[in-house]
Amino acid sequence: MPFIGNQPALSYTSFAKQDFTTSATTSYTLDHPVANENEIALFINFVRQEPTTAYTASGTTLTLTSATSASDDMYCVFLGKAVQTVNPPNGSVGTAQIADLAITSGKLASGVLPTNTPAFEATITTEQNPADGTDTKINFDNETFDTDGAYDTTNKRFTVPSGQAGKYHFYCDACIGGSQNSDLTQSYIYVYKNGVKTTLRAHFNTNLNGNGRYYQLTLGTTMQLVAGDYIEMFGRADLNAGTVEIRTPESRFGGYKIIE
Repeated sequence: MPFIGNQPALSYTSFAKQDFTTSATTSYTLDHPVANENEIALFINFVRQEPTTAYTASGTTLTLTSATSASDDMYCVFLGKAVQTVNPPNGSVGTAQIADLAITSGKLASGVLPTNTPAFEATITTEQNPADGTDTKINFDNETFDTDGAYDTTNKRFTVPSGQAGKYHFYCDACIGGSQNSDLTQSYIYVYKNGVKTTLRAHFNTNLNGNGRYYQLTLGTTMQLVAGDYIEMFGRADLNAGTVEIRTPESRFGGYKIIE
């Protein structure tokens, strides 16, 4: 039907209920005043009582025809008093009641949405000079960031934390070469998983008369991991002469968990 003014908010109605602590008496006090006994439904030991005959009520005074005992269970429902609220009852709202695209990020508690963590990145603080032609763990000993404390700068490895199994993406940039011009023939970086060589990125010089000195290798890989799996980066350079150099600050190693 039409109305004047602002449209009232939708309300949810429930009848007020009062439980009594019984004793050997006929007199009780109501939580809410009533005009007469017909505005409440009185139950004693789960049996509804007849208004006027079994009880009378006026204001907040409830008078019984017969006294109760301490062992009786007695309560009333206020038929003339409906308690209203603009808040729906707990558990009453489903997805059908929520408009599409209505929920914003500001309404979500912190940590509800998944994130790309654990995540880390590490760099080299000191140039490495491993043996020529030898696979060597790259000394990524300086954390740029480490969200879950899962990267170990002592062992230079990332370990999947408990409860964080899933798909992970790892990346590595490493500048590997030699101490003299035209002596680098080939260079490599490898991903080691649990101490076993897996993904490889390599650069080969096919013209030995035109060898270089350094080569910037870039590697990216995604793998399924479980808690306790650990990932390390290894490098290698094959030289004609001179000393192998794994350089800083051009080298970095990082990774993060993929949201699924």
